[in-house]
Amino acid sequence: MRLFVAIALALLVATPAAAQTSTGFASPVESSIQSVLPRMIAWRRDFHQNPELSYEEVRTARIVAAHLRSLRMEVRTGVAQTGVVGVLRGGRPGPVIALRADMDALPVTEEVELPFRSRARGTYNGQDVGIMHACGHDTHVAILMAAASVLAARREEIAGTIIFVFQPSEEGAPPGQMGGARRMLAENVFGDLQPEAIYGLHAWPAASGTVTMVSGPFMAGSDRIDITVTGSQTHGAQPHAGIDPIVASSQIINALQTVPSRQMDAVRSPVIVTIGSIHGGVRYNIIPQTVEMQGTIRYLNPETRDELYERIRRTITETAAATGATAEVTITENAIPTVNPPALMARTRAAAVRALGEERVLTGLPVMPAEDFAYFQQAVPGVFFFYGVNPPGVTPEEAAPNHNPRFFVHEPAMETALRAMVAVALDRVSE
Repeated sequence: MRLFVAIALALLVATPAAAQTSTGFASPVESSIQSVLPRMIAWRRDFHQNPELSYEEVRTARIVAAHLRSLRMEVRTGVAQTGVVGVLRGGRPGPVIALRADMDALPVTEEVELPFRSRARGTYNGQDVGIMHACGHDTHVAILMAAASVLAARREEIAGTIIFVFQPSEEGAPPGQMGGARRMLAENVFGDLQPEAIYGLHAWPAASGTVTMVSGPFMAGSDRIDITVTGSQTHGAQPHAGIDPIVASSQIINALQTVPSRQMDAVRSPVIVTIGSIHGGVRYNIIPQTVEMQGTIRYLNPETRDELYERIRRTITETAAATGATAEVTITENAIPTVNPPALMARTRAAAVRALGEERVLTGLPVMPAEDFAYFQQAVPGVFFFYGVNPPGVTPEEAAPNHNPRFFVHEPAMETALRAMVAVALDRVSE
């Protein structure tokens, strides 16, 4: 893997972007794509070197807004605190569509040796942390800025209106706040316009030069679970004199694994229940009064969500009761499943095939990470797809996953994403 990355980095420094052969666009559009590639890479590198956490995307938003204004768009800033919305009205009447990119970075300390490596630091949950675009949002912003350039250059030929949505806080809002997509919708992100379709993309550790499109459920719903198990404190040498919440918690963790494996239909409703944090006790020889646990629930089928949560609550409370303890359960919604409507997906895929070629448009499987793009899909029919970012020769198994400090984007892959985004847009607003 290190050898592959070293080769990719050498190519990266030598050639910021590598053009792809394509016959999917008329020559003026192709010319616009080629001319914007160096700027797209420069934008991406700048954002990567200067990442910002959720609802702190002030610098990023300022650069985005200035670019959209330079393209003579109608621009709104401060939507959902740091979000930016640009409106490109074409020279001919036609439908309204929207294109979306997310802007926030993660509390991750980068370990990739890039010339534009992030050394930024900030505060997250009261802790000093490194900040990194470990999920590719820097590329999403640069790609949509480049798409705006290409499409604005064809303004007079566009039959319709394109809304460019640069969203803050996809990675999760601070406690007590809404995530970026829901907050933008609550603040009337589309103004007096009503899109008939919205499109978004995401960097993913797959083959460079490809996009992956899945019809139906694509990414999971993701909710947080908080559990407080209460027993009766006692001496560690006299467990019979109290009720041990640590033992009860261990049994609850094991019992929760029977929810996806024994209580839910594994085909109709794939489910994951993960406990990621457990805290209890202050001294080695004292059985504590309480134990607190936090975790995540992932599910693909929105129709089985209520049943899933009922089974989770019952499993927790009844397992605790069997030990003599009690348990309080709180489930907090984080994101609903991302579901691509089949008819709209078919049209989107056809547009991508025309631009990229059949061999570059892959049909994949659903995945269990979540995306708050799903809330836009509640308001507007929408399609979300992946673009591959692995260097040549690096398999998905070898590549660092999203949210990893060694997450790496092979920059020439961004051209594929740009072509796909331009293609799906022109499919709706081009005669």
